[in-house]
Amino acid sequence: MPLPTVQTRADGPMMPVSRQSTRRRYSFNSLEGQRGTLRTTKETLHGDLSIRDRIHHFTLAWFTCTMSTGGIALLLSQTPHRFRGLQVIGDIVLILDIVLFLLFCSLLAARFTMFPQTMRSCLTHPTESLFIPTVWISVVNIFSNIQQYGVPHTGYWLVVTLRVLFWLYAALTLCIAIGQYYFLFTGKPLTVQSMTPQWILPIFPIMLCGTLASLISPSQPSSQALPILIAGISFQGLGMLIAVFMYGPYISRLMTAGLPNPNTRPGMFIAVGPPSFTGLALLGISNDLGRIYPSYTSISGVSDPAIIPDVFRILAVAVAVFLWATAFWFFSISLVSTLAGALGKQGMSFHLVWWSFVFPNVGFTIVTIELGSALMSEGVLWLGSVMTVLLVVMWLFVGGMHIRAVLKGDILWPGKDEDHDQ
Repeated sequence: MPLPTVQTRADGPMMPVSRQSTRRRYSFNSLEGQRGTLRTTKETLHGDLSIRDRIHHFTLAWFTCTMSTGGIALLLSQTPHRFRGLQVIGDIVLILDIVLFLLFCSLLAARFTMFPQTMRSCLTHPTESLFIPTVWISVVNIFSNIQQYGVPHTGYWLVVTLRVLFWLYAALTLCIAIGQYYFLFTGKPLTVQSMTPQWILPIFPIMLCGTLASLISPSQPSSQALPILIAGISFQGLGMLIAVFMYGPYISRLMTAGLPNPNTRPGMFIAVGPPSFTGLALLGISNDLGRIYPSYTSISGVSDPAIIPDVFRILAVAVAVFLWATAFWFFSISLVSTLAGALGKQGMSFHLVWWSFVFPNVGFTIVTIELGSALMSEGVLWLGSVMTVLLVVMWLFVGGMHIRAVLKGDILWPGKDEDHDQ
């Protein structure tokens, strides 16, 4: 079709110009975890890569599997409508999570040993480095599950161990949150058009200190529980505020550049996490304040310290309700966008970001359960149970697709992972 022309001068030549298309296109950029150009060597064409070559492409994004598996174990310990054997199922999922975590750590160590140059590249690569926090989220899930499944059946030594691990985790993840964002601020310039929810991930590990604090504080002495709770709510607030700052560019990007490529739209569910886990942390912390105030300590300027737990509980429930609504909005947008991509002409193929179907929605489900308990609503509790079942089914589905992708060479393959352009 001939291009339209425009007359620049009365006696000048006719200059062809292209018509600017107004049709919205999908965004393709490395920060969305897009797959690179496949390196068409003899081995990749005939599918006979060695195990060593496949380990070369074992990336940090694999820890999205362990953070989701640990989340499922935690959810099974919290679901309200229980049956005989559910505790055993939770134990099995927790053991599976620990085994997978150790296996993935071993494979990552093997990659760095056999290909030493990949250690530096994975820490500085604009796509793979964003998945460093998934390792620490997997760790905090293991700590949380040890509290839920281990502390009731062991001695006081485990309570002390978890206390020490909490402070070590808080210190390390704070350094990571500062260091990784410093790298993003001083590295390759980024644009709003390349914004994805993965940019929130570096603040996730320190933010989950609030959730961990709310879980382990009931088993701690009051003298130890109070600083843990204060640290938890401080870091939870830090994480939530950074996430709020990130939501602005993210929504701006969706308005101006359109939805991500269908294969990476499951990553949109990451935005569900911060409001969900913040509401969960506030509700959990408010549950434990009654044994600290006023029997152990008080707050200056408060004439009746006995009302401190009640005031905080009321505020926690109110804030958790509107945070739940925020999480529900992000969940709905992500669900509709993902379904549109899956049912579209392009369709969807498996990518490790599919594990975002699970972990952020673990927080969304647990905060729903906690709100049902706080509001004494049996209907909301049943909703939480239904969400639990659906999430377990999704976990099994994504796990099956993950195994299938490995066997078919859709991942752990040159040009098909987060290290595609290394």
